[in-house]
Amino acid sequence: MTAEEKWTVSRLLSWTRNFFKTKGIEKPQLEAEILLASAMQIKRIDLYTVFESEPTEPQRAVFRDFVKRRGNGEPTAYLTGHKEFYSLLFAVDRHVLIPRPETEDLVLQVIEKVKTFDERREVNIADVGTGSGIIAITLAKHWPKHLTAGAAMIAVDISTEALAVARRNAETHGLSDQIGFRQSDLLEQVLEPLDIVVSNPPYVSQLEYEELPADVKDFEPKQALLAGRLGTEVIERLVPQSFERLRPGGHILIEVSPMIAERVAGCLSVWDDVQILPDFAGRNRIVSGTKPTDTRAGIE
Repeated sequence: MTAEEKWTVSRLLSWTRNFFKTKGIEKPQLEAEILLASAMQIKRIDLYTVFESEPTEPQRAVFRDFVKRRGNGEPTAYLTGHKEFYSLLFAVDRHVLIPRPETEDLVLQVIEKVKTFDERREVNIADVGTGSGIIAITLAKHWPKHLTAGAAMIAVDISTEALAVARRNAETHGLSDQIGFRQSDLLEQVLEPLDIVVSNPPYVSQLEYEELPADVKDFEPKQALLAGRLGTEVIERLVPQSFERLRPGGHILIEVSPMIAERVAGCLSVWDDVQILPDFAGRNRIVSGTKPTDTRAGIE
């Protein structure tokens, strides 16, 4: 490039797209646009209204840093500090997992379960391993309008840092008064009766963890990913705790890896209506069950 050529928005995007391609980044144009819009503090769609303009030097400096770090594997969501989920924007940092589209299917399944409850009574829900709070907050934001009694939403995480992120997101979306946050190892500190337990827990096995892409394994919190040698270790603790706390007829819904879906379903052997549900891509992603109304048989 000659001295007369300017680093316009168009040129920056073109160069960055090609650079990201050499790094094997899956959506190089999209990520280049997200990072440049963040550096310029504008909406991504607005880039096209300033295509031939030249960002300021401070903006280019921020963008250069973003591009370097993304090229070294750091996820775009951690660079910009936010990620969209269910059409809502959530703050994220390296203390929480980056929200993924398949978890939206988990939220949809919970909403369907909620619709089966009596509209005149409050529904108690625990979101176990809330992370950035996406499940609890999205449920509170999109609560079925016909359920006039509302919900008592408890967002649970063992990590105080994750809970701080979740609280910040709840405040951003005006839901601080509708969600209770609790530090707990799974449901150990949740003693009230529940109607729904929903969780996106650690479910990655040791073998799967070693094979994760670098931008996941090297940056996202290990505690929120790795369950143990088999991948079911955390879920095997959560299921009996949930059975104890759920009212008869209550539901558990867990996001899982397709590799362990059958084994997780096996953990719910004394539950009713056990199902393995697909995500939007058709992969076995959600395991659900209903606590029997006759629980005299108990749970082992």
